[in-house]
Amino acid sequence: MVEWTAIAGIGLVALGMVLTPGPNMIYLVSRTIAQGRRAGYVSLLGVAAGFGVYLVAATAGLSAVFVLVPALYTALKIAGAAYLLWLAWQALRPGGTSAFAPKELPVDSPRKLFTMGLVTSLLNPKIAILYVSLLPQFIDPAGGPVALQSLVLGLTQIAVGVTFNGLFVFGASGIASFLGRRPLWLKTQRYFMGTVLAGLALHLAFGKGRPAAALP
Repeated sequence: MVEWTAIAGIGLVALGMVLTPGPNMIYLVSRTIAQGRRAGYVSLLGVAAGFGVYLVAATAGLSAVFVLVPALYTALKIAGAAYLLWLAWQALRPGGTSAFAPKELPVDSPRKLFTMGLVTSLLNPKIAILYVSLLPQFIDPAGGPVALQSLVLGLTQIAVGVTFNGLFVFGASGIASFLGRRPLWLKTQRYFMGTVLAGLALHLAFGKGRPAAALP
């Protein structure tokens, strides 16, 4: 059985990650502002499906694969760091834009919105690292079937992620309108997001994190 302390722990980790600017937040907010809340929620379904893919992989023992083949984990870290640096540059470069700045984006079909949400979630290095390296550390081998513990902890992350990303979708237009009337605030938000993304990229690239050892 999963201890409540483990559930609370992974919940706090998931909350910290979802509140930190990242690919999922940027995509959901920009799509909602460009195409409306309905498009944002359809995109969120795709993001949630991406969480589900990681959950299935974690339950099946994904971290054990990275322990056996460390090069795959290193490649994941490098690719994730490069992606975050690119997002940071988009925000910090001269003439860069904020995720909350209105953009002219083509109107996508529900199918494409779902697919792009799924792809964005699967390529999100924060979520990959959470499932590969962090979630296994909350599992107690003596606490029952490891797969069941992974399932419960993963569902906790999904609940937190979907809830708060849903709030971002709901409030995106209002936040964009607020910031749009205050150019200095919009610029400050852009630099803050870019700085956080760059910091995450450097931490991911040069941090000493590694996949948790496979559990019996």
